[in-house]
Amino acid sequence: MAGSAVILDPQNSSSDEYSNNNRFALISLTSLFFMWGFITCLNDILIPYLKGMFDLNYTQAMLIQFCFFGAYFIVSLPAGAIVGRLGYKMGIVLGLSIASIGCLLFYPAAEIGVYALFLFALFVLATGITILQVSANPYVSALGPSNTASSRLTMTQAFNALGTTVAPFFGAWLIFSGAEHVEPSNASAVQLPYVAISLTLIVLAIIFSRLKLPHLGKSQQTQISPAIALKYSHLRLGAIGIFLYVGAEVAIGSFLVNFLSEPNIAGIGESEAVQYIAYYWGGAMVGRFIGAAVMQHVAANKVLFVNALCSVLLIIMAISLDGTLAMWSILCVGLFNSIMFPTIFSLAINQLGDATSHGAGVLCLAIVGGAILPLLQGILADIVGVQLSFILPVFCYVFIIYYGLSGYQPVAISRELSEEKNHEIS
Repeated sequence: MAGSAVILDPQNSSSDEYSNNNRFALISLTSLFFMWGFITCLNDILIPYLKGMFDLNYTQAMLIQFCFFGAYFIVSLPAGAIVGRLGYKMGIVLGLSIASIGCLLFYPAAEIGVYALFLFALFVLATGITILQVSANPYVSALGPSNTASSRLTMTQAFNALGTTVAPFFGAWLIFSGAEHVEPSNASAVQLPYVAISLTLIVLAIIFSRLKLPHLGKSQQTQISPAIALKYSHLRLGAIGIFLYVGAEVAIGSFLVNFLSEPNIAGIGESEAVQYIAYYWGGAMVGRFIGAAVMQHVAANKVLFVNALCSVLLIIMAISLDGTLAMWSILCVGLFNSIMFPTIFSLAINQLGDATSHGAGVLCLAIVGGAILPLLQGILADIVGVQLSFILPVFCYVFIIYYGLSGYQPVAISRELSEEKNHEIS
């Protein structure tokens, strides 16, 4: 990555071997993006399942996302420091191991049948996912030229979206079957799926511990304060963009089942509505493959601007219309969400130099938007109804429009900031 201390070490290998190592590393990393996309999307199915099981209102049900994404806020900066010390590869192994433990905790939570234990299990699971995010996203960015980092991240994120596309069918089959008539004392439907996921994560951890991946050279980046990274305006604005984007995307996904169940929208049962989540996340998958190709030729910020604008228009249609048009308008937002996270992420860490590692930690910290905004939309839904509550994501995408227009631009650092960075290193 140009201008960054996160560099690849070819270790005296030939250029062909170096390129093959990079390609193998990218292929290996895509499995991680798939798994955490799969796991995250299962939350959209857990929400209506546990809402019915424990007789929760919308605000209480959104505590699922609050606990899951709240882990990003608590864990991201420590994770950045841990990954800086252990290295990206061992950070991946650690993240997989902790996520596996979180999945196993679903078994006793279901046996006891206490909502708070489900929330704790989700927090532990998300802690592992956070460490994976801090490790894998900068790794992908560094595996090649900086001018195509957005394209690489978008391509790997496409497999993240593949996981979110497959998860609704998996959840509808194993978790949500008969959930509309579930008894509050019976949560056994979640035990088998999450134990199976736990075993898969353990297998991945063992595999990654033995893989020979390209070395990302260590440097003074581990000694740079996060406060230095935050002095870059495009990083600060990018962090806000990540906060609002993740919050909007998660809020929309969290309310899809309830939105489609509304009599004036589709009027379908929850077990059937669950399967429509696949269209939302499937659109994101298709859009990421398209976006990865488009951004080889079109500036990433321009693609971000267009996608955010389309998202605003689609959500306004979903709020103001009824029936099939409203249903497909909200589902199509997934297509335009596709490139937003990897594009904002790569634009925000551009030209951070030695502060790249902590910059990535700050951006992962901002994923806490997935905890806050769904909860706020839950409060809105309890007050004004599910359909009108979608006005909240509209304001989120308006900010992303601004970031794509001008907020993404790196500002040349001042002499004072440069001296402060040198002082931190020394």
